[in-house]
Amino acid sequence: MTSLAFRTDLALRRIAGAQVDDRGDHLVVRSPDNPLFWWGNFLLLAAVPPAAEVDAWLGRFAAEFPDAKHVAIGMDGVAGTTDDVAAFTDRGFSADASTVLTATEVREPARPNRDADCRAFRSDDDWAQSIEVQLRSYDDGTPAGLQREFVTARIASNRRLVEAGHGAWFGAFLDGRLVAQLGLVRADGDLARYQTVETDPRFRRRGLAGTLVHRAARYGLDELGARTLVMVADPDAEAIRIYRALGFDDTEIQLQVERAPGR
Repeated sequence: MTSLAFRTDLALRRIAGAQVDDRGDHLVVRSPDNPLFWWGNFLLLAAVPPAAEVDAWLGRFAAEFPDAKHVAIGMDGVAGTTDDVAAFTDRGFSADASTVLTATEVREPARPNRDADCRAFRSDDDWAQSIEVQLRSYDDGTPAGLQREFVTARIASNRRLVEAGHGAWFGAFLDGRLVAQLGLVRADGDLARYQTVETDPRFRRRGLAGTLVHRAARYGLDELGARTLVMVADPDAEAIRIYRALGFDDTEIQLQVERAPGR
């Protein structure tokens, strides 16, 4: 495994109860408790396959996940662009070349949010609010009922990680209302991986994400014993500038493709 992103992804999936089967030239990752989680149910290939092999890999995915409505395939490696997976995008796939950032120390944000109470989750209500914030933060066109089912299962998995002592989930609260959140989990050895940095759309551009990232970093370095913090971000999203300003450096590229149900 050369990809730091997939190395930490797999560590987190295993901690959360996923099954990871080694097929020799690829890995099969399954999350029985959440079949709607695309990136909990995927193939991880050793490298980007030649165009002539793409149909065979799609057949392999179908054989491994006969009930899946989606297709999700990752490629191990540390570099690449979406042009490298044109054979998939030509078949209707979406491609992501995400930036993997790392830091061994994180600076305090230039304009930290002083109004919110930034703290670790500690109650049933905190976790219940986490579901609602995630539902408000993303809309990928999934029917509302299925989206709630997926998010509820995902938040339950997050809570199990925390209660087993693998990390913590942090929230920014205004008058008791959760408006931003993220997780930080010990992933592998001295690595800790950030999870789902998200802010309620109605409370963005207030410095909440940067404040939470810094708060979680102090926990990871001082309490989890991590030496390297890992973050994966969309290179075109505004949030990546926040992470770089806090001291994260671009380290790798994570390349993956997915096809939504019905595509």
